[in-house]
Amino acid sequence: MGERAMSERESMEYDVVIVGGGPAGLAASIRLKQLNPEVSVCILEKGSEVGAHILSGAVVDPKALNELIPDWREQGCPMAETKVTDNWHWVLTSKRKFALPHAFMPPLMSNHGNYTGSLGNLCRWLAGQAENLGVEIFPGFPAAEILYDDKGSVRGVATGDMGIARDGSRKPDYQPGMELLAKYTLFAEGARGHLTKQLKHKFNLEADCQPQVYGIGMKELWDIDPEKHVPGRVIHTQGWPLSDAWGGGFLYHQANNQVALGFVVALDYANPHLFPFEEFQRWKQHPEIRAILEGGRRVSYGARAINEGGWQSVPKLAFPGGALVGCSAGFVNVPRIKGSHTAMKSGMLAAESIVAALGAGRSGDELVDYQPAVNDSWIAKELKLVQNAEPAIAKFGGDYGTILGGIDMWMRTLKIGLPISMKHHPDNGTIGRKDLYAPIAYPKPDGVISFDRLSSVFLSNTNHEEDQPVHLQLRDPEVPISINLPLYDAPEQRYCPAGVYEIVGREEGNPKLQINAQNCVHCKTCDIKDPTQNINWVTPEGGGGPNYPNM
Repeated sequence: MGERAMSERESMEYDVVIVGGGPAGLAASIRLKQLNPEVSVCILEKGSEVGAHILSGAVVDPKALNELIPDWREQGCPMAETKVTDNWHWVLTSKRKFALPHAFMPPLMSNHGNYTGSLGNLCRWLAGQAENLGVEIFPGFPAAEILYDDKGSVRGVATGDMGIARDGSRKPDYQPGMELLAKYTLFAEGARGHLTKQLKHKFNLEADCQPQVYGIGMKELWDIDPEKHVPGRVIHTQGWPLSDAWGGGFLYHQANNQVALGFVVALDYANPHLFPFEEFQRWKQHPEIRAILEGGRRVSYGARAINEGGWQSVPKLAFPGGALVGCSAGFVNVPRIKGSHTAMKSGMLAAESIVAALGAGRSGDELVDYQPAVNDSWIAKELKLVQNAEPAIAKFGGDYGTILGGIDMWMRTLKIGLPISMKHHPDNGTIGRKDLYAPIAYPKPDGVISFDRLSSVFLSNTNHEEDQPVHLQLRDPEVPISINLPLYDAPEQRYCPAGVYEIVGREEGNPKLQINAQNCVHCKTCDIKDPTQNINWVTPEGGGGPNYPNM
């Protein structure tokens, strides 16, 4: 583990270390303790508290929660507050909406029996359940480094050093990171986890799958006029305003006269002038959406990348000493816009595999029964039904792709699906030259329904210690000006939903990229969409980033 580790770092040993306190990591920890209360388990969570970095719509299928904690409704789980009562899918033009008949929707798309609410609050509740069982949770401590043993197996992780100045020197409050050693380590980092990227490369986990692809999801919470509030109403939209990309919006009527609304833009778009955040703001100005929001008040904002690759992009899940669970592996059902239930189930299955291994006296080896368990589970059955929905739209466009994807879903539901699995292309390779696409004229925000990025980031409660190394690393500092600016008009200025990247000095003839790292909401879009993959997202100092109260 290195001379530095031996001389400076303290270490703690557990049976299982889990990186990430989201639905997958928490479900895994609870299942571990349910199966064997003697197993020692700890969770590292990079947010200031569990739930601080959790962002989702969310409409939750309770399937996994029913299996994990059957009486969750009676135990005060906040997700039980609002059951889905009303489900709509709208196709938008610039002025009108067309509601798709429910009979056209495949059965899997129904939200009957689902619940809408804050996924962050669900995670806070799950964390309480885990702690009651003896799980140790350390919020504000991001896993910054993977530790390996002499055989190359994962041996655990190390947290990041605290008190490092921007220039790399140690400040007076410097504290070295801590080593968390384990017999098995689960990585539940969410979409585009920075340690998961390393594991995929080291163990060649994507050798037999398609590349993972993503969307950028932006979300706001609004308090609305009580007379407009219909608890449990779920609305999804597609169509306007997108023309150079595909995606869609959502608006969920949750508890306490509040709606959660947001917009997702697939990151395989080609027009470098596209501005996902502005597409979201423009969507809110649609007459049908604006009518719901008028007279209301925006109370929160956030953004997060979403896995969209589906079943064919799920990598090899296990490797010596550990495994991937949840969105680290990519279990999102894209047409349903749901991944919490599959994430939780994958964590539960990994936990069952670990308990069996520990019971047999094993440690540090590959959990060879975990992947077959996933393949035999309802995770695989559900994701296989929709595996061609996203690539059909990517290949044939929103209108024809939706029709073809819907036909494929219906056929698979009837067990006569097409015997093909459509392919993906990495999102960073799809962007085109700036001279091949027309710039897009976006309206200025009105400050009532639509807003700018900086006022939005303020509502995310994002904060980073300023005097620390920039956690958005450039592999080559010349690339933004020598390649991205002349070829693509610096698309990082637009695809970031938080205003982190800014080209300054153009008028003086000396352009340079300014990175406003303190604005970063940890969405990972830059790590995904940068054309040359020159931007590498790593963890900032512990507790930094957004602090979502109810997202």
